[in-house]
Amino acid sequence: MTALALLLFGRRARLRWIHLVLGGALAMPYVLVGSVVVGPVAGGANVFGSLQLQLASFALGLPLAAVTSLFPLTRPLESGVVRWLCGVEADRLAYDPARTKGEKGRTAAWFTLHLGAGGIVAGMSLAVPPFAAVLIALPFVSALRDDRMGLPGLFHHAWALVLSPLAGAAMLVALAGCAAACGTLLARWAPALLGPSAEDRVAAAEARAADLAVRNRLARELHDSVGHALSAVTLQASAARRLLDTDPDFVREALAAIEDTTRRTVGELDAVLGVLRDGDATGDAWGTAPAPTLATDLDDLLRRTRAGGLRVDATVAADPRALPAPVSREAYRIVQEGLSNALRHAGEKVTVALRVEVLDGHLRITVENPFGTAAPAPRPGGGHGLRGIADRARLLGGSAEAGPEGPVWRLRVRLPLEATA
Repeated sequence: MTALALLLFGRRARLRWIHLVLGGALAMPYVLVGSVVVGPVAGGANVFGSLQLQLASFALGLPLAAVTSLFPLTRPLESGVVRWLCGVEADRLAYDPARTKGEKGRTAAWFTLHLGAGGIVAGMSLAVPPFAAVLIALPFVSALRDDRMGLPGLFHHAWALVLSPLAGAAMLVALAGCAAACGTLLARWAPALLGPSAEDRVAAAEARAADLAVRNRLARELHDSVGHALSAVTLQASAARRLLDTDPDFVREALAAIEDTTRRTVGELDAVLGVLRDGDATGDAWGTAPAPTLATDLDDLLRRTRAGGLRVDATVAADPRALPAPVSREAYRIVQEGLSNALRHAGEKVTVALRVEVLDGHLRITVENPFGTAAPAPRPGGGHGLRGIADRARLLGGSAEAGPEGPVWRLRVRLPLEATA
């Protein structure tokens, strides 16, 4: 019983009832226009004194409603009302004006349906409750049984008086049931008639995918640049503290490297956060700060890494300036992340071998160091570096492999040059 009561008189049912009554109110001007035509045709009869003539005016007004629904604001307004009163999810409705013939036809069908069902339910809502109230009060108010009330003679019988309250209550329940059924049907049909077309859904999905791709790229950039900077600065500061009294020259070099690393990383961080704040998924993710590349920034990266106490044996058997821009940019981040892993896990007094070369139309990057603690250990909120390297390589059509090979931990990356030139 509780579920039935909520279905007929709950908040959702009441809001949908209001939606139907609004449809009836919107239908009234069209009914009046229809009555102007029906009245003369019926020989000047009083249209509102005859139920048949009222229904004829109503039927004549609905096609007019379908025509006026072609105004641009109809679909946005109807979608907003449906979302608010009918409880339809926002993403299942379209809020821009109908443009194509199919969208306009579906909007006209919805508007006609809304006004038609709303006019019927609104008319019942005006007529049924007063009559039901009379039936409920009939056994208790003798004045209602007067012949001047126009009630059928049936209600002069005692059994009719006993049953009239039940009949009145049943009429109210039936009215609520009709309103709930119509509201449910309209809510079910609304996405089909007011929802986005297949083309709109595909365009929205593509826009979401593009936005997600840009945000994933920004997340990779932040992870690689900020993660590397924090690892490098931590080791540089630690090494400077240990050698503060014995090697002032090294300390000065470490502090200069810390200053350079933090300044560059803050610039990159500001650029990425600016993109996130502006929501510009189509612009350059780095704004006025150019993305670091292998051609322009590899030497500084090696210098900052060595200033942290890590020995890097770098062999560059390729001309970075001849690389395509996407390859040069992603290769820099891959090298940066490989060195970051070595900084975090290889330990002190370890030599990391870096080799960058071009073979068989591919840029090959190899980073290796003695195996021991070199494997990236799981850590809360971390562990995304190798996944980011694999993502970068895959986006360029390349591949990445990482893991222990005998006594060393080795990272191998292959990036095609011809496809990205």
